[in-house]
Order: sequence, then structure tokens, then C-alpha cells
Amino acid sequence: MKAEAQKEHEWLHQLVGEWTAEMSMVMAPGQPPMKSQGTENVRSLGGLWTLGEGQGQCPDGTSVTSLVTLGFDPAKGRFVGSFIASMMSMFWIYEGSLDADGKRLVLDTVGPAMTGDGSMVKYQDITTFLSPDHRTLTSQMQGADGQWTEFMTAHYRRKA
Repeated sequence: MKAEAQKEHEWLHQLVGEWTAEMSMVMAPGQPPMKSQGTENVRSLGGLWTLGEGQGQCPDGTSVTSLVTLGFDPAKGRFVGSFIASMMSMFWIYEGSLDADGKRLVLDTVGPAMTGDGSMVKYQDITTFLSPDHRTLTSQMQGADGQWTEFMTAHYRRKA
């Protein structure tokens, strides 16, 4: 079975390259944001997938490695993917779409609440291209009241 690349696969290939990252995370309500830095190397797999391997530090200074896979499933008409990181045991599964202007990829997932009570909540990871060499990743979670709360923002800049 040979799959043909769609325009959505081409959109994902904007991610291919080497990036530096500056991240800001809110670890608890009312707390000041914690900062960290890292890198990400994104490559194509067969023109249909992107694989992004990240390296960096958690706010407490421990090293972290992450891997994100992204593709587009024409049968679903949706972007699909996954995320894993060395500091957590959760396997995150993504499904999402581009916004109307084609600049933001909104990926939905479900995972454990940050409260630690074992409940599961909805999350979104939103990738926005500000230019070909600058993108952001914003992570937010949905509260019991239905409101979204942003807890992490990362600025990725393409290495020269």
C-alpha cells in the first residue's frame, strides 16, 4: 500500500530542521513561570511523517528527552501523532486539525490531571508558525468549568 503525500503532509514538513527552544511553564496556579531551554531535531519519515526528537532540561535542572510523531490520516481527515518524554510514563496520542488560516495546528489529547488525583482531562498542544524560522508551541488543559488554561509556551527558532 503506497500512500501519497497530501497538502497536510507538506504543512508538517515546515517542522523539518534543527531548532532551539525557550520554554516557559506554570507548574501551579499563582506561581511564577519557570524557564528552560532545549533543542529539537525534526526529520521526515517517507514524506508522510515527521519525527521530532527534543533535548532539554526540566525546570528542576534534570535532563529530558522527548519524541513527537506527526502525520496526517486521509481516511480520518485529521492530523495524528504521539508524544513521549523521558520524565513521564504517559503515552500521549494526538488527533487534530489546522485552523481556518492554516497557520495553527491544534492537537487534542487526554491525559492525567495535574492535580494528581488520578482523573483524566482534555489537553491541547497548539503549534503556530509566526514565520518559516519561528514557531510556538502552546499547551493548555481544560478545567471542570470547560475553560482552557495555558500552562506552557515554547518558542522554537530555526538554527542558522
